[in-house]
Amino acid sequence: MSWIGELLPNPLTDRTSHYDHTRREILCHEAGRRAQTEISTWPGYTSTPLHALPGLARRTGVGAVLYKDESRRFGLGSFKALGGPYGVLRALGRETGTETADSAAATSGVPSVTVTCATAGNHGRAVAWGAQMHGCRSVIFIPAATSEHRAAAIAAHGAEVVRTGGDYDHAVRVAQAEADRNGWIVVSDTSYQGYQDIPRAIMQGYTVLVAEALDQLPGGRPPTHVFVQAGVGGLAAAVCAHLWEALGPDRPILTLVEPEGAACCLRSGRSGRPTTVPGPFDTMMGCLACGEPSDLAWRILREGSDFFLTITDDASAITMRRLAEARGGGPAIVAGESGAAGLAGFLATAGEQPCRAALGLDRGSRVLVIGTEGATDPAVYRRITGLSPEQVDSGQG
Repeated sequence: MSWIGELLPNPLTDRTSHYDHTRREILCHEAGRRAQTEISTWPGYTSTPLHALPGLARRTGVGAVLYKDESRRFGLGSFKALGGPYGVLRALGRETGTETADSAAATSGVPSVTVTCATAGNHGRAVAWGAQMHGCRSVIFIPAATSEHRAAAIAAHGAEVVRTGGDYDHAVRVAQAEADRNGWIVVSDTSYQGYQDIPRAIMQGYTVLVAEALDQLPGGRPPTHVFVQAGVGGLAAAVCAHLWEALGPDRPILTLVEPEGAACCLRSGRSGRPTTVPGPFDTMMGCLACGEPSDLAWRILREGSDFFLTITDDASAITMRRLAEARGGGPAIVAGESGAAGLAGFLATAGEQPCRAALGLDRGSRVLVIGTEGATDPAVYRRITGLSPEQVDSGQG
């Protein structure tokens, strides 16, 4: 049974194009260094590990599989801890008239400020933590299907959590309407016309993990292929931009991975413009159940991404179990439903010869994937893997 819904080569890819000033106005290394300088001062900062999975590399016939593990980032369980809090900080800087990434200046006198967003779980938790850290109030809107555990994790950081009817995109609209009515600041990683600065800052925060990964590469050899979760495109654009600026035409082949039931980036690739996919979305990969790509992200991904890939829920579930049982030849790894999707995308294409040929996967390939989240809902994780996160961490899988 195939794990692949569809593999679409990006018809607009331009690997000869330079990472020019119009793209640098969105994301660039200089702004990335400022983000890394600030984020490295936050309590608990450390580079997350880059695991080698030699067993999977042998079984899939490639030279290396490398897994950037974001499951413990700042104790929040996902890469979102880099973006949301940095977006809060930059928003507070604008509010206080201190256009700076320095937290001491930006957060002077902000207790009366309220930040808000919509979330399927991870982004809202990160924004709530950022608000708590930087001294302002937060109100977080969640879709109807968000689990009680994820809602409680957000509330634990002092946020007011409001459950809306409908899906994530409906929650986005509700959050914006309430922000307009109450004078709150929206901190979203989805950009649209008239809303650019904060999503740009959030994506710039995500580039920190890419910079870390490049510093951690065995022998300093860059990857030949990267599989990254799509969602609204914020992380994918951060990965694409950083590698494009660093490596130019020698950058890795970039494949964007989505659930087959929520493929707004693939649809956008096919149409050549940002395209909305209406919900509801039937996928367990809740953090990737997004119907509308970010405008800023698409400006980079339009020519910078190489392939769009949709996968089944089974692909993610089986990959979660393989990681938990250390069948990758490396450590046992806790990966959530969306967190395993990048690796699942690689395994899906590596197992089908036409896809291998299209992507150019061979014994010399060095594949980088990003484990974007850990077990952000332990009950869901146990239901899928048959193990608790604690059992996996203790090597009892």
